[in-house]
Amino acid sequence: MGNKDIFGDDIDSNKNDFASLFENSLSLTSKKLKKGEGFRGEIISFDKESVFVSTGTPTDGILPKVELLNDEKEFLYKKGDIIDVVVVRVTQDEILLRYKSAKSAAQDLDSLEDAYDMELPVEGRVAEVVKGGFRVHIGAKLAFCPLSQMDFKLEEDHSKYVGQKYEFLITQYENKGRNIVVSRRRVLEQQKVENEGAFLQKFHSGDIITGKVTKLEKYGAFVEIEKGIEGLVHISEIAWGRIHQPSDVLSIGQVVQAKIIKIEDGDRMKISLSIKEGGTSVDPWSTIESDFPVGKKVNGTIEKKEVFGYFVSIAPGIQGLLPKSKWRDATDAAQYDNKKKGDVLVVQIDQINKEERKISLGLPSEDYDDSWKSHSNSGVGKKSMGSFGELLSKAQQVKRK
Repeated sequence: MGNKDIFGDDIDSNKNDFASLFENSLSLTSKKLKKGEGFRGEIISFDKESVFVSTGTPTDGILPKVELLNDEKEFLYKKGDIIDVVVVRVTQDEILLRYKSAKSAAQDLDSLEDAYDMELPVEGRVAEVVKGGFRVHIGAKLAFCPLSQMDFKLEEDHSKYVGQKYEFLITQYENKGRNIVVSRRRVLEQQKVENEGAFLQKFHSGDIITGKVTKLEKYGAFVEIEKGIEGLVHISEIAWGRIHQPSDVLSIGQVVQAKIIKIEDGDRMKISLSIKEGGTSVDPWSTIESDFPVGKKVNGTIEKKEVFGYFVSIAPGIQGLLPKSKWRDATDAAQYDNKKKGDVLVVQIDQINKEERKISLGLPSEDYDDSWKSHSNSGVGKKSMGSFGELLSKAQQVKRK
């Protein structure tokens, strides 16, 4: 029978359990929201301009009410309704949200000043190219967009933007709309954050993806995985064999399959990819012990010369070390000392460490005549001349007779 309070009602022991309350508070404070993260939240209250949404953390999220208006500018939601939102900004004091299906603010706001105050995007059309930027029509107003704020990578031909419709954020609103500065890049950054949040929920390290090569650099290739989401394939991860530059095997626009090696989710998400581990080529190290057994002689090409020896390529993606100690005492040591990158030489597999992907090489031993073995074996079963001691003993016996 449960405990009763002074009024005769049952006491819920869980409510008075300080340990459980403390544990619940820890679970709430430990949850952290990130920019671009999408979730379903409950409307807990709203006022004239804002809607407050439960985030599952001690801080409620704030959503501009205008984003939830229908085509007739009616707000039909009520307390307790569940809506899909995306995190736009997280600070110590507030969490700013955006409705996932939000339209451009220009369709729903009575003034551009409201869009500026609420940091909502507005639709504009690029009218012309001017000194330092672009003139943009936003409704009945003219705004200025600096060159640096039009795109992530600005087109060399600025006229390509003229006549195009884009979404902009108003970054400056002065003199009752006579001085308006806008930024398309800020909108693109918001969209990128949302895309990154969706990407993190969809993909993880180890996943195989298909993407398109967008840029080639000396150190690697950039691959677009989804719209606005790019990963870097380091040059060492493009092929199992050594390549001099990415353009040797890749081209802009080429579709490739790659493996996600690592995702760094910080202020700027970084994705590391590997084409060679993407499943379209076989790892040569998987059959290294059968292809190159210890003692096998192979032709190799010097890839790199170091003070301690040569790194020698014996197959695409397979390199071994020929230590200097292997030829230092040889009669033709000077000949090996004068070798250079690209030279071909015969080496022998001395040792294989498959786990660490290391091969120790040596010089093949000179061929020698082992025919003596057959001569030795041919005398089996025949009468032997005996040892020198036996011969001497026999000679003394004959002399005595």
